[in-house]
Amino acid sequence: ETLSSLRKENPGKICPNPTDIEVQTVTGQSLAAAGEVIYKADTTSGFICRNEDQTDKQCTDYRVRFSCPPSYCGFGACWTQWFDRDDPSGTGDWETLSSLRAAYPNKICKTPMYIEAVVVGTNFPASITGEVFHIFNPTEGFVCRKTDQKDKKCLDYKVRFGCCCD
Repeated sequence: ETLSSLRKENPGKICPNPTDIEVQTVTGQSLAAAGEVIYKADTTSGFICRNEDQTDKQCTDYRVRFSCPPSYCGFGACWTQWFDRDDPSGTGDWETLSSLRAAYPNKICKTPMYIEAVVVGTNFPASITGEVFHIFNPTEGFVCRKTDQKDKKCLDYKVRFGCCCD
């Protein structure tokens, strides 16, 4: 999860000079709890776990997020309402940014910076469900495909987007 790669994958979504980095496994476990040997975890390089440094020669899958100075996003992030446009019928649960914009015109900012997805009814974060997500980012939205799941089922999710406050 190098900073240079993340900047390419998320253009305009990471501030020029992050002030902190948070790292956890994709299942939500802290870096300390994962107990792996970490090569780098800083605001200039990003995060690097090398398979060769692990006793089992395999790094866990990680995710990172960066903290930015308050000036980067004005007064911070403002969140949209929750959206649940699709149900997990057919091929899965498709909460894509383009379909949500079509269904809810003028309700989502031009350039979302963040996305949250939770299970409808329980509000459990999507990240702790154990499901695999085809898309989960603020530029495309959220997609859970049944074909990616061991049990060939997806839970029903709702999403919201974080935008820079004006």
